Amino acid sequence: MPIFRNNNDSQYSCNASFTMIDEHFLLSELKQGNQEAFTILFQKYYKDLVLFGGTILHDRVCCEDIVQTVLLRLWSDREKLEIETSLKSFLLKSVQNSCLDEIRHNQVVNEYESYTLGLGQIGEIDTEKYILYSDLQEQLTEALDKLPELCREAFQMNRFEGLNYKEIALKQQVSVRTVEVRIGKAIGLLRNYLKEFFLVLAALILS
Repeated sequence: MPIFRNNNDSQYSCNASFTMIDEHFLLSELKQGNQEAFTILFQKYYKDLVLFGGTILHDRVCCEDIVQTVLLRLWSDREKLEIETSLKSFLLKSVQNSCLDEIRHNQVVNEYESYTLGLGQIGEIDTEKYILYSDLQEQLTEALDKLPELCREAFQMNRFEGLNYKEIALKQQVSVRTVEVRIGKAIGLLRNYLKEFFLVLAALILS
């Protein structure tokens, strides 16, 4: 089992942006037993995989156990690892299958099938196109940074802090109508900036 460590002088910083390091290179390093490459992959995907597992199993502890097992198997089977899709899709599919195995093990298949009637079968999820929560967060943060300061401030106070328009107006020392305009402008700009993610984000914060 690899030993996790945080060495600021290491060749591959665990805090480095994942987009700056080629996934194929990391997989190549992983197959050669590079523990730091594994740590980067672990930290990149762990939280997202737990959240994904939670859409199938409503048991966080169980999801965490499954994700840890999947990721540790990635390490233990590294030398014979064959990934035909992206690593993200491979890991999502592995977690998905393990969650379904857990459901079968607990003999609650009927309850689960009833729950998923309106959602489609879990096997139909396109793991290649599945949007990770961290990807949404990253895109939203970048889009918010592009907004005019006062529009961003009003939007964040309303959507993230739960303030109503009157409370925001008092804080910004403007009329309620001005707050409405600023938030409306923020939503319009975010709709443009986040075209690929808009439907998902709309359900979360823009509605």
